[in-house]
Amino acid sequence: MRQYEKSQKLEGVSYDVRGPVLEEAERMQEEGISILKLNTGNPAPFGFEAPNEIIRDLILNVRESEGYSESKGIFAARKAIQQDCQLKGFPNVDINDIYTGNGVSELITMSMQGLCNNGDEVLVPMPDYPLWTASVSLAGGKPVHYVCDEESEWYPDLADMRKKITPKTKAIVVINPNNPTGALYPREILEGIVELAREFDLLLFSDEIYDRLIMDGLTHIPLATLAPDRMVVTLNGLSKSHRVAGFRVGWMVLSGDKSGAKDYIEGLNMLSSMRLCSNVLSQQIIQTALGGYQSVDELLLPGGRIYEQREYIYQAINDIPGLSAVKPKAAFYIFPKIDTKRFNIVNDEQFVLDFLHEHHILLVHGGGFNWQQPDHFRIVYLPKMDDLKTTTAAMREFLATYRQKP
Repeated sequence: MRQYEKSQKLEGVSYDVRGPVLEEAERMQEEGISILKLNTGNPAPFGFEAPNEIIRDLILNVRESEGYSESKGIFAARKAIQQDCQLKGFPNVDINDIYTGNGVSELITMSMQGLCNNGDEVLVPMPDYPLWTASVSLAGGKPVHYVCDEESEWYPDLADMRKKITPKTKAIVVINPNNPTGALYPREILEGIVELAREFDLLLFSDEIYDRLIMDGLTHIPLATLAPDRMVVTLNGLSKSHRVAGFRVGWMVLSGDKSGAKDYIEGLNMLSSMRLCSNVLSQQIIQTALGGYQSVDELLLPGGRIYEQREYIYQAINDIPGLSAVKPKAAFYIFPKIDTKRFNIVNDEQFVLDFLHEHHILLVHGGGFNWQQPDHFRIVYLPKMDDLKTTTAAMREFLATYRQKP
């Protein structure tokens, strides 16, 4: 019988947030073992519910959402996104510059499919949200990883970024706030990135899905507001801030000087039309979600659940011998560093697999975020405090005797 192999386009493509370690966790579950899953930033399983007015919008608009919408989305949703961009100071955004999507993930893939020819290079942060690396590769491009420096609050290393720009480089991807580190970039770093884009005539892609999840009184600066003379593609959505990850509500906004990107935009319009439209019922909640009271704010202040859980996990991780972590300022992830010499760790995936087998807790190894050393892992700190305490106690016990076998 003929053997059907996967496409060669998938060579080098991975998404280890839902990779082999998850598969092992699911196998264990099938054997009746209870697994605490801390591998994805999915608010709902941890008791974070969507605001009532959003659920009401869904119910009231079911009958109005049975047919296709325009490929870029319904007018009310895109108008609300446009107004939100105007309030933030995005330059030169028309309603036709806005594309709704089935989450940001779909739009990341679309944006790279429309951009990359075989061999084109795109600068992507390291560590990164791995879909960016995978989407560049799947589109035929070459992801080139620039370093985010742990010693400098996980900010992008501008010198390393400059060093990796070549004549084949087409764009720079920025993830701010960052997943997996929880870093929030200051103005001077963002301005430095924009200057590199100007100098080398590059497109800018800014993943800002966590821009409403900022703590410590800090402020998120949209990259688009610093680059009126550059084409900036900003991606955002409601999955995290409004606790509706399963609804798949995202959007992509084109801003700034688009005069050199007419052909690229034509390609995006074609790709958008090919998938007909994003989920129409989910689009109906965008106007309500972006207007009025933002209930997520109370979760991010002292006494709020996300804030207090961030405080706990940061202190607890740094109290475990052999671990250290930079304090996250946004989102709900922490990216601890492991003393690899102390534990003889040469394979970070094996490390999280061993922890899974012993304590039935699922984490993601640093390599899953294209970090090149086997010395990090990511914890999602969305679970309730008791589960976080269980996790850190288990990690302390595990590391007290763990030595990775060669």
